[in-house]
Amino acid sequence: MKVAIVGYPNVGKSSLVNRLTESREAVVHERPGVTRDRKELTTDWNGRALTLIDTGGVDFSDQAELAGLIHEQARAALAEAAVAVLVVDARAGLRPGDEEMADLLRRSPLPVVVAANKIDSARDLPLAAEFFALGLGDPVAVSATQGLGTGDLLDRIVAVGPSPEEDPADAESAAVIRLAVIGRPNVGKSSLVNRFLGAERVIVSPVAGTTRDAIDLPMTFEGRRLTLVDTAGLRRQAKVGESLEYYTALRSRRAAERADVALVVCDATDGITGQDLRVAELAMRSGCATALVLNKWDIATELDLDHERARAHQKLRLRPRVLTASALTGRHVERLLVEVVGLADRRSGRIPTPQLNRFLSDVVAARQPPVGAGSRATGHRLKLLFMTQVGVAPPRFAIQVNSRARVTRDYSYYVENRLRERYRLDGIPLIIDFVERGERRVGRRRAAERRAGTGDRPGAVVGIEGEEAPR
Repeated sequence: MKVAIVGYPNVGKSSLVNRLTESREAVVHERPGVTRDRKELTTDWNGRALTLIDTGGVDFSDQAELAGLIHEQARAALAEAAVAVLVVDARAGLRPGDEEMADLLRRSPLPVVVAANKIDSARDLPLAAEFFALGLGDPVAVSATQGLGTGDLLDRIVAVGPSPEEDPADAESAAVIRLAVIGRPNVGKSSLVNRFLGAERVIVSPVAGTTRDAIDLPMTFEGRRLTLVDTAGLRRQAKVGESLEYYTALRSRRAAERADVALVVCDATDGITGQDLRVAELAMRSGCATALVLNKWDIATELDLDHERARAHQKLRLRPRVLTASALTGRHVERLLVEVVGLADRRSGRIPTPQLNRFLSDVVAARQPPVGAGSRATGHRLKLLFMTQVGVAPPRFAIQVNSRARVTRDYSYYVENRLRERYRLDGIPLIIDFVERGERRVGRRRAAERRAGTGDRPGAVVGIEGEEAPR
C-alpha cells in the first residue's frame, strides 16, 4: 500500500519517514526545503507492506518556480497513493499552510490521517487537539525524534487504507518473485546476476567482497516479473572483523528474509562446503524456497555431482535441489530461472484437499502408523484421519489424528518426505500440524495466535500445542 507523506515545509516529514521505516534514507536538515523530489521507502506493519512516499514541503504562498515543481511532485505522490498522511508541527500550532493543504486533501478521494508531529512528551499531548479544526478526523500525536505514537499512526494508516485484496499496489507486489542470490564471497554471485540480466549491471571483480550492499534489480523471464537481489558474501561470524563486513553479512541475511526464493551459489571447484550448507540453512529458516547452484561448472572437472547431491540431502532436512551452471559461459543459466519460477509457484500454491487425502491414504497403505507406547496389547494405533492445507508461503498443512502423543519422530519425518516427493516440495519450507481429534477449535485459536506473531519456524513439524514434534 502506497502512503503519501505531505505537509508544510519543515514540519518533520522526512524525520517521520525515517522513523517509520527505521532508516536514514530520507535526508533530514533543519533548513526547510531540503526534500524536493519524492522518494519511496518501504516498511511493513503487522504483515502489511507499506511504501511511504516522502515529498517536499508544500507552501502555496511561495511563487518561485522550484516551489511549483515541488507542488507537482506532491500532487503526483497523492495520485499514486492509497492513503495520505498530513504532517503538521504541533509546537508551531495551526498555520495557514496547514489549512490550505487540508482543503486540498478534503477534495481528494483519499482517506487522510493527520499526524501531529513534535509531541515529544506526555505534557505536549494537548497540543494535538488544535488540529481537529482541519476537519480530517482525530489527529494522531507522534514524535519523529522520540518515536512516540508511531505505532498508533501505522495502525491508523492500515485501518483507513484499502484491504490487501483491494489495493492494486499489493496485487502488483505479490506478482513479483523476489529472488535472493546469496553465498560465500567470490563464488560468482554477481557474475550470475549479470548473466540473468544480460548486462553488466553489477560490479564483478576477483577481489572477494566487492559487493557490499544488497541491490534490487528488476527483470522478466518468460512473462514473469522477478526482482533480483545481489548480495554481499556471507562469512562465519568469527571472520567478520571489520564493521563494513559485519553490515555486509547483516544486509545479506535481510535479503534472504524478504525473498521468496534463494539461490545459494557455491564454487564447483570447492564442492559444497560446510559454510555453503550453513548459508542454505539460513535461507530456509527465513522461509525461502531454496536451491543450491554449483557455479563454475565449466572448470570443475573432478567433482562428483552425485556425491554432492547426496551430501546436501543428508545434511539439509528440506532436501533442496543441487543444480549446475556456469555464469562465465551461460551454461544452464536459463534452467536456473525455470527452477526459480517453479519454486516460487509451489511455495505459494495450494494443493486441493481431495488430493491430500488420497496422498494420506497412500502414505498409510505404504507404511502403517506406529502403535503408541504401552498400548500394544490393546492395539491402539496412530490413525491419520484427514488432511488439508491451511496456509501458503510457506505451505502449512494440518493432519487430524486420533492421538497426538502417538506421533513418532520417524513417522512424522516419513510423512514430510513423502509429501515433498509427491508434490515436488524439495527445498521448500513447510509446516505440518498434527491436530488431535476434538481439539480443532483449540488449534484454530493457536493458529490465530501464531499469525499474530508467535509463529512456528518454517520447515517444522508441529503438533496441536505448537511445539516442534520429533522428526
